[in-house]
Amino acid sequence: MKLKRTVLWLGLLALTLAPSACAPKPGKITFESYRDGNYEVYVMNADGTGQMNLTNNPAGDWFPAWSPDGKRIAFDPNRDLNFEVYVMNADGTGQVNLTNNPAEDLAPAWSPDGNRIAFYSNRDGNYEVYVMNADGTGQVNLTNNPAEDKDPAWSPDGKRIVFDSNRDGNYEVYVMNADGTGQVNLTNNPAEDKDPAWSPDGKRIVFDSNRDGNYEVYVMNADGTGQVNLTNNPAGDAWPAWSPDGKKIAFTSDRDGNWEVYVVNADGTELVNLTDNPAGDWFPAWSR
Repeated sequence: MKLKRTVLWLGLLALTLAPSACAPKPGKITFESYRDGNYEVYVMNADGTGQMNLTNNPAGDWFPAWSPDGKRIAFDPNRDLNFEVYVMNADGTGQVNLTNNPAEDLAPAWSPDGNRIAFYSNRDGNYEVYVMNADGTGQVNLTNNPAEDKDPAWSPDGKRIVFDSNRDGNYEVYVMNADGTGQVNLTNNPAEDKDPAWSPDGKRIVFDSNRDGNYEVYVMNADGTGQVNLTNNPAGDAWPAWSPDGKKIAFTSDRDGNWEVYVVNADGTELVNLTDNPAGDWFPAWSR
């Protein structure tokens, strides 16, 4: 009996010390960089290690965005003489044009179920937020407004889309239902508020604003209340993106004299430069 108890205790100890198969893996971050002499999509580990060029194309490749399952990345090349929404595998293979339109199609954002992609396009004469199926079919204009509507991002439940618009005379953060109905201004500020992104729990929205004289990263509740400056820096801070667990925010800043990808805790503490490269690095996006 004593031997059996010892074996059982050792087995439980091994399970406790061994890495859990269910433990969450740290997400990767994709971003855009000019370090190879043109704009390319790169990927790195969440701590900044393992930076690798995914696109390797002489044209510019912009605005990367992960699919919810982490297997694909949507992005914006101008290799067809205008910006189109492409998708590729997470290792950079299988690059395919989804939009195939003579207008500009920009800033793709996946729906949480991975079945749809929102983006903005000027195919109707001004920038509007569109949505399409993940294979490029069924492209539909959601905003239908004579102003500029840009930078869409889905809520975690897939029911709403946040975006920015200058329909009130300056860029503000708006929200609408996923079918384009119920468009509401969340920020209502005379400064510019842009580049919104939902927190993973759907309770908060991060964005950038120049209301303090330069662009800073702000966070607010999903209804627009409680707007707080997180970065408080005289340099430019823009294009924020949440970590999958909601504990950190990646963004781009020129505080070191060139644009780099930084990460900060969701309360604005513990700032870290991830890319640390003399070239420009922009538009970070976390894998889930």
